[in-house]
Amino acid sequence: MENELFKALADPTRRAIFEKLANGPLNAGAVREGLGISQPAASQHLAALRKAKLVREERRGRFVQYEVDPDGLALIAGWLAKYRAYWPARVDALKALLKEMDQ
Repeated sequence: MENELFKALADPTRRAIFEKLANGPLNAGAVREGLGISQPAASQHLAALRKAKLVREERRGRFVQYEVDPDGLALIAGWLAKYRAYWPARVDALKALLKEMDQ
């Protein structure tokens, strides 16, 4: 699943769509606004984001609203958590090295 997630976010247009949806639910027309992409391209990008579980859709009458899927955010948070313990030790080592260089 991580591969799909990062593959989806590797595309700048999909990242821009994801960022727009992070501000709240939007319909497909609003998602496309300002991105300069066609309706078919937007559909493909939204499909990739749905496949990666980053975006979900909700049908409201004849309209579809897209929003960030909290399950996808949990996947991102889980991935980051694996590396959280690594960084404090690296930052401490960098601080020590910089202090040593100052002397």
